[in-house]
Amino acid sequence: MSNKETAYIVLFRGVGGATQLPVETLRAVLSDAGFANVATYINSGNAVLSSPMAGEEVAAKVAALVREKMDFRKSVLVASLEEWEDLIAKNPFPHAVEQPTMLHAFLMEGAPEAKRMAALQEKPRSTETFAIRGRVLYLHTPDGMGRSLFAPKIEPTLKVAMSARNWRSVLALRDMAAAI
Repeated sequence: MSNKETAYIVLFRGVGGATQLPVETLRAVLSDAGFANVATYINSGNAVLSSPMAGEEVAAKVAALVREKMDFRKSVLVASLEEWEDLIAKNPFPHAVEQPTMLHAFLMEGAPEAKRMAALQEKPRSTETFAIRGRVLYLHTPDGMGRSLFAPKIEPTLKVAMSARNWRSVLALRDMAAAI
């Protein structure tokens, strides 16, 4: 662990509907645990913070904290600002950024196995297109995510925990982390 603080984007999987993660409590829990510059973005499981710890350590500590203090037991995914900027730079659908709610980045716990990626290619997609770059899956849904029949098949097929954000949220989280 170095003394240099790294800015991180933290995504909480499955927030919304019956699963809530009150942002004021979340900010307090993370700040009280020693994370710096804690901020949240909209009420759907997004935070930024800084820490001298490595990303894997941040993910483990945040997951343990929200499990213990908030009874939140779903996956927590973490990317450094550098990784997040790389995610943005590698977007294979630059034409789709003009409709930021139709472009989604799924941050995965790790890169999926090749056989699982091949299985996903076999799933019908109609107008939707996707690409995987490392531990990020990009999905362009010109007809909207809510109408997607393909999106619900992604995680069960790849068998990797993940959390998706639309491009507007991707850019907002980058801006928040960059401001740290």
